[in-house]
Amino acid sequence: MDLQQIAPLVTEILTFEEEACDEVSVYFVETPTICQLHQDYFNDPSPTDCISFPLDAEEDGLNYRVLGEVFICPETAIKYAAEHQLDPYEETTLYLVHALLHLIGYDDIEEEDRQAMREAEQRHLVHLRQLNLLLHP
Repeated sequence: MDLQQIAPLVTEILTFEEEACDEVSVYFVETPTICQLHQDYFNDPSPTDCISFPLDAEEDGLNYRVLGEVFICPETAIKYAAEHQLDPYEETTLYLVHALLHLIGYDDIEEEDRQAMREAEQRHLVHLRQLNLLLHP
């Protein structure tokens, strides 16, 4: 994957959500790193797909908004995609969408919130596919 694909993808996701943002950090990490982050911040050492850490809320009134940090584990995407006959690049794109949605306030703990998150993810994937912005080799 060419990392130059990330900035236009992030920009389009945030634009589609009409979210103001001056900076967001995206990290692609290996399984041991995502497990350590999961343990350190969520007391769960199991592998996970992505973790988001929000920083500045839009209503903070700042002139410069740092949306937050996103950690994505492509190894998780590759494994999941292989098990479910999916494209690992599209799965990784989904993780990026999911993580950014968390940064802007979507949640997936309660069933109603989870449904809203899944609908937003699908809207984004359809939109990104139409613009040919899904991650690819």
